[in-house]
Amino acid sequence: MTVPHTLSGAPWRRLAVVGDSIAEGVREPHDGYRDFSWIDRIAESLHAEDPQLEVLNLGRRNLLAREVLASQLDAALSFRPDLAIVAAGGNDALRRSFAPDVVERELDVIVGSLAGAGADVVMLELMDIVASGLVPPEHAGPLDERMRALAALTRRVARRQGALLVEMRGHPASADPGLYAGDRLHLNARGHAIVAGEAVRVLRSAILVRGLREVCITEAELLADLSWPGPPPGEWRVPQRSARRATARSMSRRIRPEPSRITIQ
Repeated sequence: MTVPHTLSGAPWRRLAVVGDSIAEGVREPHDGYRDFSWIDRIAESLHAEDPQLEVLNLGRRNLLAREVLASQLDAALSFRPDLAIVAAGGNDALRRSFAPDVVERELDVIVGSLAGAGADVVMLELMDIVASGLVPPEHAGPLDERMRALAALTRRVARRQGALLVEMRGHPASADPGLYAGDRLHLNARGHAIVAGEAVRVLRSAILVRGLREVCITEAELLADLSWPGPPPGEWRVPQRSARRATARSMSRRIRPEPSRITIQ
């Protein structure tokens, strides 16, 4: 089974990807799964909506956040994306010299610049490889501390810059050692499929929220679309504009992805 094409109504036509090996899509093949990165799978879903979608992936392995900023941001901005994916900071967190405040400022510049140029920006938390038991015990504690700090600063940047966030650190699949490549750093194709599924879920939620903000609908249509029960006659009256605002706020809070319940190949 492939990632379902669930991005109907997606407004994005130009996708830029910046970052390190996670953005590049470094992976290991896995039996039963297509050898696609999570970026490949997202692009596939977007292509189903618009075959003319243009994709620029600038991701390169081994780069620190400051190197991503210096070598990729200008090219990404020149591409004029309306959707951008940022995955950086992981290589910084692998180092004992990791300075979270510095990386946070660098990501703020990258994400803020892309958002300021009009792109919707997606950020990604890394899966918790320490939970898988693959990290030697003598290294697990220090690495876990740095990865927690990376996840926390990623969340702060996303919140500050209004970016969409794919929350993978707490995903239950993180504890499955069968998702990781032999280098014990990257995911295999199965892991990429799971991340892609969650990213598509976040994008789908963003499309829904945008639609609620832009489309004028009645209370009855709103309730029917969201499968909510109708109000008792004469006992429930909410102005249409208030209903739209309240529902958009409610759906915004639901953008956090739930653990995937399907097997994606």
